[in-house]
Amino acid sequence: MRLLDGKVALITGGARGMGAAHVRLFLEEGARVVFGDVLDDEGKALAEETGAVYVRHDVTSAQEWERAVSMTTDLYGKLDVLVNNAGILKYRRIHEMSPEDFDQVIDVNLKGSWLGIRSVIDPMKAAGRGAIVNISSIEGFIGAEGLSAYSASKFGLRGITKSAARELARFKIRVNSVHPGAINTAMAMNPDMVNEVDADTFMKSMVIKRFAKPVEVSHVVAFLASDRAGYCTGSEFTVDGGLLTGAGY
Repeated sequence: MRLLDGKVALITGGARGMGAAHVRLFLEEGARVVFGDVLDDEGKALAEETGAVYVRHDVTSAQEWERAVSMTTDLYGKLDVLVNNAGILKYRRIHEMSPEDFDQVIDVNLKGSWLGIRSVIDPMKAAGRGAIVNISSIEGFIGAEGLSAYSASKFGLRGITKSAARELARFKIRVNSVHPGAINTAMAMNPDMVNEVDADTFMKSMVIKRFAKPVEVSHVVAFLASDRAGYCTGSEFTVDGGLLTGAGY
């Protein structure tokens, strides 16, 4: 039996990068997958390649959350798993960042995840249980230059995760967060950030001296989505090559 046999999952930000890795692994592990994004061309191409179902989904919109959840339950009759993966990063020091850019990061990374949790409670209650996995970051534990908005959103997601875990346990809905470090994705290779960060110093901060493959995060996400993680809720799982063991950058 595969890890996610019988599960129905909704994954946000699934068109590329780490989200696409989640989509592929969940399918390999037996789940039926609906994934959303605002990147239509990439989303449709991934759907055609994998057989997953793509829906255009702006996570900052309560109406689009309702549509994505309804599509999932209409197609498959239930919803077992939500992966709040959608996120954006704007590398700006505080004095360089506009209030509008700050709001956009918070809206996508923090409010979007809160809206997602809110939207899946009823279908998960109807299913008798559920699992929500929020993709935070190591920047949910530490600050970094140029990442004040991103870090604020990821610290905040930790709080939402813990509050939701306490509220939803009575419905047998588990809520956990995953905190990736240096992952080989387009977001991590943001040109503004790459040009500012000293690569040698950054690499020295990691115990495992390489960037992770996106699927290495996906394996942790899949575990938390599965019944094997039945006693895990409100917990934080780092996938960071040991970066948070003590050294800073």
